[in-house]
Amino acid sequence: MPSESHRPHPDWLRPGWDLPHVNAFMTTRAGGVSQAPHASMNVGASVQDAPEHVAANRALVSAALQARAVFIHQVHGADVLHLQPRHAEPGWLPSRHDASISTTPGLGVAIQAADCLPVLFAAPGGVGGAHAGWRGLAGGVLENTVAALSAAAGCEPGEIRAWMGACIGPEAFEVGADVLRAFGADPARPDPSCFIYRPNAAGEPRWRANLVALARQRLQAAGLSQISGGEWCTYSEDSRFFSYRRLPLGGRMVAAISLR
Repeated sequence: MPSESHRPHPDWLRPGWDLPHVNAFMTTRAGGVSQAPHASMNVGASVQDAPEHVAANRALVSAALQARAVFIHQVHGADVLHLQPRHAEPGWLPSRHDASISTTPGLGVAIQAADCLPVLFAAPGGVGGAHAGWRGLAGGVLENTVAALSAAAGCEPGEIRAWMGACIGPEAFEVGADVLRAFGADPARPDPSCFIYRPNAAGEPRWRANLVALARQRLQAAGLSQISGGEWCTYSEDSRFFSYRRLPLGGRMVAAISLR
């Protein structure tokens, strides 16, 4: 059994899976060493936090994961990286991907987020994670991750479980017509489970977007039926989560998963 110091912090989010071959969680603001405004579990290296604090927090993630958490350079795209041992070696430069998968025990997937939706995947022989903001969702990052994990783990999409972490909630996520069109939605008649029309104070047309509902639709279309999570709003729960919209340089959380 791992020591108490190597367990996920009690405040961190955990999938409700009963899978003995998988470790998985999403950090909150609790449990790290960073100081305000990054207090305290910031894992983001681009928010002007002290590098030694970021490194210490990432080490806590790897310890709790019981695996080397491999962080990637996320760019709001849809490319998937199949992690290899070389990606965990010192000096490896993070690649420009928004999802990764692992079929190697001890080599962990790490997806940063601070309003975008992180999605973790567990298959019989592999794990994965995706960074799904609206651009990545519209671009197919979830479908690409499911396809890559199915191929690498030798399983069908229906055998994969997906868990959605914390993201900006629909009451806080105001978008324009360009976002609806990116999903092929008609601004005049959008799906009300995904987009609610609500003009801003100036009377300009705006909608509230539901990232969790959009992701669930895409996961189901990709063949998944075991989908859970997505119950938390990063923007409204400011004491628990970092939020890019609330404070761009405040910090980043991470959703992490590994094979035991």
